[in-house]
Amino acid sequence: MDYANLFRLDGRRVAVVGGASGIGREATRALVAQGAHVIVADRDTQGAQETAALAVAGSATEPAAPSAGTGDTARTRLGTAVTHPLDVLDPEAVRAAVAAWGPLDGLVVTVGANVRKRIADYGLDEFDRVIALNLRSYLTLIQAVAPGMAERGRGSVVGFSSMRAFQVEPGQGPYAASKAGLIQLLRTAAAEWGPQGVRFNAVAPGVVRTPLTDQIAADPAWFDAYAQASALKRWARADELAGAVAYLVSDASTFVTGTVLSVDGGWTAVDGRYDPSV
Repeated sequence: MDYANLFRLDGRRVAVVGGASGIGREATRALVAQGAHVIVADRDTQGAQETAALAVAGSATEPAAPSAGTGDTARTRLGTAVTHPLDVLDPEAVRAAVAAWGPLDGLVVTVGANVRKRIADYGLDEFDRVIALNLRSYLTLIQAVAPGMAERGRGSVVGFSSMRAFQVEPGQGPYAASKAGLIQLLRTAAAEWGPQGVRFNAVAPGVVRTPLTDQIAADPAWFDAYAQASALKRWARADELAGAVAYLVSDASTFVTGTVLSVDGGWTAVDGRYDPSV
């Protein structure tokens, strides 16, 4: 085992679907920094282009470790980033995109949506929109990518679930259901393609400051209540999820599949409800 390069992704091809902003953007930057060739796929083409530019430019400024045995400092071995426009709700577009990308070593999917309403107030069109983006799009992507990975005998798929798959609150019904369903979809895929060497895992973030949480961040009381609910007593930055992605795509996790990596600041561990004096 080459532990010095355990997390390196030199020569690996990884698609990040939903990479135009937020967690997808930071995941792209982390993967490029580890040497991967990343395809940034998103309906937001301008955002995807900004992500690709940031990934290469940002990584290029990072100092590299001294070369073994010489003491010299070399430039970091960078990957590359290109963009591909993609509407994940269009199955034909997904299949065409995967065919155009060629062989993939990794697929990272960060797309998601939430409509915060109590169940009694939910419209079927809203329900369908949340389920389509949070669950159906993952099915389409897996169906398009996994067979090729299986033929090559390797591959890692990382999907973004949520702590809401385990802990809920009023107004989170379809969102929580879709995130719990995604975990089971990825676990089933792990069982079906595991014998061919393809791994499937979920990342379950806690509260992360992204455009998806603007509604909460705009309410100071709501924002602070969420910050106080975790063991770390704060929100996560989007870049704090990137390490989980790099780990699950890399050879550091070759025996990890069908699992959920919680990156929630300890929210689901402590429950955040009461700190008794004992």
